[in-house]
This record gives sequence, C-alpha cells and structure tokens, in this order.
Amino acid sequence: MIDTHSHLYDKAFDEDRAAVMRRAKEAGVEKIFLPNEDETTIHALLNVCEAYRDFCYPMLGFHPECIDKDYRRRLTLLKNFLKEQRFIAVGEVGIDLYWNKTYLKEQQEALDMQAQWAMEYDLPLVIHCRSAFSELFDVLQPYKNRLNGVFHSFSGTAEEADTLLDYNGFMLGVNGILTFKNSTLAPVLSATVPLDRIVLETDAPYLAPVPHRGRRNESSFVKDIARKLSAVYGRNLEEIDRITTKNALKVFKRLEEVYKVY
Repeated sequence: MIDTHSHLYDKAFDEDRAAVMRRAKEAGVEKIFLPNEDETTIHALLNVCEAYRDFCYPMLGFHPECIDKDYRRRLTLLKNFLKEQRFIAVGEVGIDLYWNKTYLKEQQEALDMQAQWAMEYDLPLVIHCRSAFSELFDVLQPYKNRLNGVFHSFSGTAEEADTLLDYNGFMLGVNGILTFKNSTLAPVLSATVPLDRIVLETDAPYLAPVPHRGRRNESSFVKDIARKLSAVYGRNLEEIDRITTKNALKVFKRLEEVYKVY
C-alpha cells in the first residue's frame, strides 16, 4: 500500500515518530508521500524524508489555509526549494473557504502560480478543496487535461465526482471519511467512481478512520481505509492494494524517474 497523503513531520509525531513508521511498515505500507503546508514546515518535512529515505517522499506546496497578504513573497521562498528537483509533486495546494473567505483572491492566485510550477517542472498537483468547489474550478479550468494529480480527501457528491473525473489525469484521494458513520461517500464511490481512479491516503494526524475515531491518525491506519474500499467495491484486499498502488505510481512518476523506485 501507498499512503499518498500524510503529515508525519507534524509535531503530533515528535515523541514517537519511529514507532509510527514501524507500525506503518508492519501494516503493509511501502511508501508514504508527505505534503507540505508552507515555508515554516518545509525543513521538518525534508528532515523526516531524509531520516526515512526510501520510505517517505516529499511534496512542496502552499496550503490554502496558510495564505495571507504576504503570499507572493512566501511563495518565492518555497519555489527556491522546488528548484532542487527532489519533490514528487506540488502540494498540497488549493482553495479553502470553510473558516474564512478573506483571502479568496490570494488563494486563487497562489493556486494558479503553483499550477504553473507543476507544468514547468512536470509534476503532479495535489489539490485541497473545502467549501470552494466552483472557486477551485474557476482556476483549474484553463489547465484541464494539461496537468495530472490528486484531488485530495474527496468526500463530495456524485455530481462533484463527475466533474473531478472529467479531469482525466487526476485521481481521487480517499481517506478515513469513507469509514465515518454519517458519511455518504460509499454509495457515491460505488456508483460513480471507477476503482482505477482512486488512491489511498490518511491525512494523518487528521481524520482517523473507524475504529480509531477520536485518536491521532497515522499511516498504518490506511489499511482500515483499504478494507472499507474492499467492502464498497466487492474486491478482495489484495486487489485494492494492487490497484490503488498502481494508480499512485501512475500519477507520481517522479518516484521512478528521480528516486529509481519501482
């Protein structure tokens, strides 16, 4: 299995990160992809990827919740790291209007700039979207079928799934939300989303799946998400692992090109 989205550099793991990594490997996780948040997290992210080389791989991006009026200067700081060519994706990026709509224009401009980075460096784009579906696609429409990547943490409707799937190079990231008691995601996936368009993710330390709700999430719990997908699609766990891993490698080509993995 590949956990395609996990913040294992977060301070929530500072006391037992080695044990978290060990449990992930014991659960059958072979690779973990780490999305960046802003210029303040990049060193912690790279340090974890260096310490767990051949297991953890870095992305570089500016999370929409971190955007402020100073976003242009901060993006410049981040792009200086991107030039090192060691990242497997641009992410996580996007639009988030759940708590605050103050910086919508700045979020859209930052997303557009980072979409251009993805094209310039031939990298996938890992996209976060919350309460901003139409605002997101106002930015993405010109890049349709010119980029690939992952729509992270998909939890939307069948109509929204259709819109996302129309972006042919993108996968949908499925995490612990699928297992929640009040989630409507299972019937949306089974009716609308082919299994070959799904990748596994945890978003650790957030969104721990059942039966771990209320706890800090970690990459080993991706197996619980895979089990739920197995039930949703009527496929055995080995097939879920194989297909979602193949999907991840199709998007994250840099893993083979630069890191010589697989």
